[in-house]
Amino acid sequence: MPKKVRIPVGPQHPALKEPVSFSLELSGERILEATIRLGYNHRGIEKACEERSYIQDLYLLERICGICSHSHSTCFVQAVEEIAKLEVPKRGLYIRTLIAELERVHSHLLWLGVAGHEIGFDTLLMFTWNDREIVMDLLAETTGNRVNYGINSIGGVRRDITDEQIKKIMKAMDTLEERTKYYIKIATEETTIIQRLSGVGVLSHDDAVKLGAVGPTARASSVDRDVRRDDPYAAYGEIKFKVITDNHNDVYGRTIVRVLELMESYNIIRQLLQNIPAGPIAVKAPRKIPAGEALSRYEAPRGEDVHYVKSNGTENPERVKVRAPTLANIQAVAHMLKDRYLADMPIIIAAIDPCFSCTDRAITVKDLGQKSEGLMQWGDLRKYSIEWYKGKGIDFSNLKKI
Repeated sequence: MPKKVRIPVGPQHPALKEPVSFSLELSGERILEATIRLGYNHRGIEKACEERSYIQDLYLLERICGICSHSHSTCFVQAVEEIAKLEVPKRGLYIRTLIAELERVHSHLLWLGVAGHEIGFDTLLMFTWNDREIVMDLLAETTGNRVNYGINSIGGVRRDITDEQIKKIMKAMDTLEERTKYYIKIATEETTIIQRLSGVGVLSHDDAVKLGAVGPTARASSVDRDVRRDDPYAAYGEIKFKVITDNHNDVYGRTIVRVLELMESYNIIRQLLQNIPAGPIAVKAPRKIPAGEALSRYEAPRGEDVHYVKSNGTENPERVKVRAPTLANIQAVAHMLKDRYLADMPIIIAAIDPCFSCTDRAITVKDLGQKSEGLMQWGDLRKYSIEWYKGKGIDFSNLKKI
């Protein structure tokens, strides 16, 4: 029997797009156990939100993730609007939903390309990323930005959509639907794809539920769960669509779920554009939000996104908490890596479409020179950071406090 060895993968590694640490115990090429350590991307966003106004926080939270930027900003404003008892105009809700589905399309196309790259199918990467440019151009035209769209405001959206833009998006959906049919054919008929992905990263239905998996990761294990249908927000309560599930319980099933979800997104976008109501796109929101708290849920491309907001009657929130979908799926990754070959690791990790920048929320600082560890306030953390860098020969103490 081969000797057991433990090897580190990360936090810096060619197979990882973001810093994260995997400690793997191997017997030959087979993984016996996987330990995951997060925390390399902590940016202090939640704490920074408490020092800024709700409008400033909107743009800050949008930058949690470049791919899911609309997911985070919408999830946040929904919580704030609930606390402030703001009723967003229907046209504004339809535009929010339109951007949400365009974001889902570009995210899934991006994932298909990355998945192809991880298994050596770079032609698929070139095809899907070329089609993704169609969606990015539409997002740029309707919102003003390709990434971090800035379309949301508290009480609605910032920009309306024109009849000409509606026609252009409808035409683009026809093009993308034809292209996606080709990807579905590849996924269901190409034997090399089927054999390479089948049986890899197995996650049973019971394990998916027990480990709290969300999004396509859970739906590929026959977990019929989607926030858009189960707890409708924006305009989803007025839209008919099918929640895609699969029973393969592996990376192949996650591929099938995503390509079929693309077809559903095209259907949702067409319904939105055909039925978008006339009227205003936003209502005026107060600068000071009444005291209260709210929990907002949103079905991001990767799965359920959760934002908790607590207000105290001022211009700044008292607490903002974010649970990104990658954090919900990360325990499933450790489970899926067990008893698989080391060569399967990149595609198993990629199959949840991870975003570790979205995930990292906390940092533990030890040896503070105190008798016992406790909570660090913003000023204490800044002071500690300045002293730490002084020890490295860098003096930041004269920098103006933002």
